[in-house]
Amino acid sequence: MLFSFINYLQHEKRASTHTVLAYQKDLEQFADFLQGAFELDDPVKAGHQEIRAWMVDLIEQGLSVLTVNRKIATLRSFYKFLLRSGEISKDPTFKIKALKKGRRLPEFIQENTIAQILEEAEYGEDFEGQRDKMVIEILYLTGMRLSELITMRWADVDTYAGQIQVLGKGKKHRIIPMSETLKKNVVFYQKVFEETFLNVHRSDYFIVRISKEPAYPMMIYRIVKKHLDLFVQTTKRSPHLLRHTFATHLLNKGADLNAVKDLLGHASLAATQVYTHNSIEKLKAVFEQAHPKA
Repeated sequence: MLFSFINYLQHEKRASTHTVLAYQKDLEQFADFLQGAFELDDPVKAGHQEIRAWMVDLIEQGLSVLTVNRKIATLRSFYKFLLRSGEISKDPTFKIKALKKGRRLPEFIQENTIAQILEEAEYGEDFEGQRDKMVIEILYLTGMRLSELITMRWADVDTYAGQIQVLGKGKKHRIIPMSETLKKNVVFYQKVFEETFLNVHRSDYFIVRISKEPAYPMMIYRIVKKHLDLFVQTTKRSPHLLRHTFATHLLNKGADLNAVKDLLGHASLAATQVYTHNSIEKLKAVFEQAHPKA
């Protein structure tokens, strides 16, 4: 039946060569396990218990949750094919549940490192250099998303009131306050912008190319990576890393979780709570270092 299933994948499902080989390899591994552990010579004869045992064996081998779930998905497809073909009367994978993926904690930049990036990184004195500096500053000091930054216009910036209006997900507007440092730097950036393009219209995009065309996502990625490369060791030196850093630093300083949720533009508190884990880890470190009985 393995041959029939592979033939079905190739000719009826028109699966890619890569997918077909992956399915074939998974099923051959499963067949080998059944033979060695249960002396079963045909996967058609396997039941729920044997499949669960294979999952346990895969986990004990140190395979990732993603890999184990992919192999189980192969078995689901195989047994559904057998069920439709009339080879089996009951799907043994019916009650098999995928393993839960552990939620990765968001990476962030340490406070002393972000200070170096803002104060010591080399930004040119020309428009492009000051624009790059503003990109880094505004992503870290407001926590806005990349998509929100590239769609922001000068009309959204109010230095007098010290706030920025952001158009977030679901076309929902929110207000983000500006720190005194950011206000001062925005005023300076505006001066450079005016000198470069002769004036500033409220409809102009806030972050632009030297042609005055709006910025695009890969451009922002390149700017962030260029200026983080010398200071940051994390694997992902992206605009989102600065958003993570903004949220983590606020919570580390005791900011209210609901306030951080509103600043980030999250629809639910659950999305914001992931940042509390980083804060808890910092509290644990402080406790272990300072408490006499730790």
